[in-house]
Amino acid sequence: LSCFVFVCVCVSQLFDRVREDNPDFHQKIIPISSELTQPGLAISPEDVQTLTSCINIVFHCAATIRFDEPLKHALQLNVMATQQLLSLAQQMQQLQAFIHISTAYANCNRRHIDEVIYPLPVEPKKLIDSLEWMDDSMVRDITPHLIGDRPNTYTYTKALAECVVQQESGRLNMAIIRPSIVGASWQEPFPGWIDNFNGPSGVFIAAGKGILRTMRASNDAVADLIPVDVVINLTLAAGWYTAVHRPKSALVYNCTTGGINPFHWGEIEHHVMSTFKRNPLEQAFRRPNANITSSYLIYQYWILVSHKFPALLYDLFLRLSGQKPQMMRIFNRLHKAIGLLEYFSSQDWEWNSDNINMLMNQLSAEDRRTFNFDVRQLNWPEYIENYCIGTKKYVLNEDMSDIPAARQHLRKLRNIRYTFNTVLLVFIWRVFIARSQMARNIWYFVVSLCYKFLSYFRASSTLTQ
Repeated sequence: LSCFVFVCVCVSQLFDRVREDNPDFHQKIIPISSELTQPGLAISPEDVQTLTSCINIVFHCAATIRFDEPLKHALQLNVMATQQLLSLAQQMQQLQAFIHISTAYANCNRRHIDEVIYPLPVEPKKLIDSLEWMDDSMVRDITPHLIGDRPNTYTYTKALAECVVQQESGRLNMAIIRPSIVGASWQEPFPGWIDNFNGPSGVFIAAGKGILRTMRASNDAVADLIPVDVVINLTLAAGWYTAVHRPKSALVYNCTTGGINPFHWGEIEHHVMSTFKRNPLEQAFRRPNANITSSYLIYQYWILVSHKFPALLYDLFLRLSGQKPQMMRIFNRLHKAIGLLEYFSSQDWEWNSDNINMLMNQLSAEDRRTFNFDVRQLNWPEYIENYCIGTKKYVLNEDMSDIPAARQHLRKLRNIRYTFNTVLLVFIWRVFIARSQMARNIWYFVVSLCYKFLSYFRASSTLTQ
């Protein structure tokens, strides 16, 4: 894994600017092999010696971010690995700061979240010892009782990890960064950079491809996206402040936008759709046209009409043409993904950001520009547009020069839709309306009413002229 990361750093376009400024920057990177689930993190004695002798700051970002991770595995990756890294950090002779990356939703069972570490009803070590002798099925059965009113094992284990960090805060200089929903870059190294399908990125792509047509969320709920470069800048600034000022206790930084520069899911839906109509993705399944609803019944209706029914028809076509059906499988995976996000897209939280403001005031004017994490300056429509284009360029690796062909494909899909609707209307007429006198009467009444309305509108327009 470490060698793979090293290669990515050396060749990814994310580091083009660094390569221009310092072509030999990769010589400063020393990859170290590690495995979070193994004793001692599987770090070799030679690498342990290197780490304990020269490290100044530890940024602990490693974790599983899967919401549906089995509890036992999530504990290994998010809690036990943190414990082991903290033990290693205590041996580091030059260590000045330990910065732990958590999540703003570690305490999502609360409506108002301060920049403090909240106590849990269970001691992390006792929980780990208790689960150690249980088999996977037993752990799976008791998981809902353990996580309580939290939505998943991710938020639960990240809260446990914060408690583990707090227990060691008397021996190490520490800080905890709590990002909300991390999205594409805002400014650095360039607007819209993203390289994965995690979080909203996969949803945006599914909407742009015309696969996602509906999502259960609240239009008025705050979409607490935070650009990835804002998280990085805040993390670096917190590392500096922790090392230089050595706070008496671990400071927590709620890295969010909702309380400072709110933007809502309904607004995001509008800007995502308009962006993908102007800059369409290649080989879209349908024209982008997703909608958000908070109603369970309406959501289920659109799932049936806009997702499952078209998927069945498309899979039938694939079967008849001798190909393997796949669309229903894709939709099932999509429904699972948006179901995991539903908890976070249907409600709001209030975030305290006093420590963020304090840290910003500690920086010089030049450092505030270099390590900018002031989200009050964030222009949301521009950011969402760059985000969508970023998924096209950096996740799907599509060329922007192919946009005219993609637009032509959307026009073709529009024509197919109009043709299908016309055929469907004729079919309904022939099968249902033409065979029933009552249906014909209703049909003629509606048509005549529309005709009279148009005639009146035309006459009014003529008189006005």
